[in-house]
Amino acid sequence: MELIRLDTLAARGGPGAVVTVGNFDGVHRGHQALVGEAVAAARAAGSPAVVLTFEPHPARVLAPGQAPTSLMTLEQKAEVLAGLGVDRLAVLPFTREVAETDAEGFARRVLAQALASVRVVVGSDFRFGRGREGDVAALVALGPSLGFAVRAVEPVWHDGAPISSSRVREELARGAVGPAGALLGRPFFVDGRVVRGDGRGRTIGFPTANLEVVNETLPSHGVYASRVRTPDGTLRPAVVNLGRRPTFGGETLVLEAHLLDFEADLYGAGLRVAFVERLRDERKFPAREALVEQVRTDVAGTRRLLGT
Repeated sequence: MELIRLDTLAARGGPGAVVTVGNFDGVHRGHQALVGEAVAAARAAGSPAVVLTFEPHPARVLAPGQAPTSLMTLEQKAEVLAGLGVDRLAVLPFTREVAETDAEGFARRVLAQALASVRVVVGSDFRFGRGREGDVAALVALGPSLGFAVRAVEPVWHDGAPISSSRVREELARGAVGPAGALLGRPFFVDGRVVRGDGRGRTIGFPTANLEVVNETLPSHGVYASRVRTPDGTLRPAVVNLGRRPTFGGETLVLEAHLLDFEADLYGAGLRVAFVERLRDERKFPAREALVEQVRTDVAGTRRLLGT
């Protein structure tokens, strides 16, 4: 998949594109419905399927104090979208100037000129332009003169409410990684590089890989049954502790993964942790033996949950 930055909005040439627009933070099942519609239309027309997104999130420019944390990095977003069949990810740097562009100007300069849209796929609640002045009806009205048709897609519902990135964040904030995964259509994951820890896990018989995580959003503190993708691409079951290790008087937030039935030097390696189910809260144990017994229970629980 090609990633392009729209630092200028000059026409780029090439065939007309089927474009879907949004932040796509998390690329949850609602986003996947939009992308699926765009990809299907693009294949039928012999056109490229393009996702237009914004970097940074508009709220970071318009209301920095209220901006949500991102569920994924731009690179992770690109990877997931590529897996859905998207041909290009177009990133529009979101600035004050972009925020002040009226609806007609956005449609003309971005959708028609820069992206050569022949079809635009948006959610039924889509808003665009200065002060969110434009809606789907406005986009439909602008389409004929700018050379594109418009398709509005209804939200995807789950458990009585539309799926949204905000709902995913709320589930993660309470440690409900299973329900978050149901909204995403896959387990929530984070990426990181293995760094040296204090080696305490090895001293109690459960060595861990300590990750320096690149993601902004993490589940709440606790212990999770997870799958870890190692550098060779293998998915391995793991018990993951996310917290401050109160038994050892820790103060720094640490994500450490004990990979089951695995021994190798992972220092410096990039790992992906996919959270499958919460096992328990993080807590302080009165003695080393109590902690060891609990970790044994966590390992057994992970084996049951993941079928290993």
